Amino acid sequence: MNSISPHLNIMIKACEKASKVIIRDFGEIENLQVLKKGPRDFVTKTDKRVEEILINEFSKAKKNYSFLTEESGKIENNDKDKIWIIDPIDGTTNFLHGIPHFAISVALKIDNELNSALIHDPIKNEIYFAEKNDGAYFNNHRIRVSNKSDIEDCLFSSNPEGLKIIYPSLNMRNSGCTALDLAYVGSGRLDGFFHNKINLWDIAAGALIVKEAGGTTNDFSKYNVNNINIRAASGTIYKKMIEKLSNF
Repeated sequence: MNSISPHLNIMIKACEKASKVIIRDFGEIENLQVLKKGPRDFVTKTDKRVEEILINEFSKAKKNYSFLTEESGKIENNDKDKIWIIDPIDGTTNFLHGIPHFAISVALKIDNELNSALIHDPIKNEIYFAEKNDGAYFNNHRIRVSNKSDIEDCLFSSNPEGLKIIYPSLNMRNSGCTALDLAYVGSGRLDGFFHNKINLWDIAAGALIVKEAGGTTNDFSKYNVNNINIRAASGTIYKKMIEKLSNF
């Protein structure tokens, strides 16, 4: 592994700081399940607090960079061609129900190309990251997409709509966390992922991780940032997966 770039270093430090808030608040969720309106408001506050920490940390390190975030939308600064793309908690419904499967997802786009990516699962203490032309990593170990060639042996993930339409022609899961689904494709835990009408902040980091792990994604740059159809899989399975998705 080449040494970590300054950008990635900033991302790791910021996510580690933000993850402390997530871990602490996740520990409180159980106590809130009994309250009528407790968890949902609480999770929204956590989401906003985490985003705030990330924006502050990135702004301190690179004060002119712009932002595209789930909670705050577009924040344009002097440097419009360098954009931090942030999803503070991808998998908030899981978080809300006390299910430990969610992640912070951060990507940096430079001159319209994804340059650096980080997906941090704070509860399992798993960090996936990638940089353009430098490979993808999981907790500092190089990762590759799976090398299965028989689609029958593969495991795919999608949203409920995809599950309904495609199941049972593919072996399917719906985990409720897009960022981790894509990270899992990159690390070979899953063989493919597809989802319609999704936001850029849900997929930006994961898409770069898949590509740098040797996988394939569709060209989603032609979509509106709030309405993306994403397809991602290992190179050997991608075409076979796309054939199965003709009605999706």
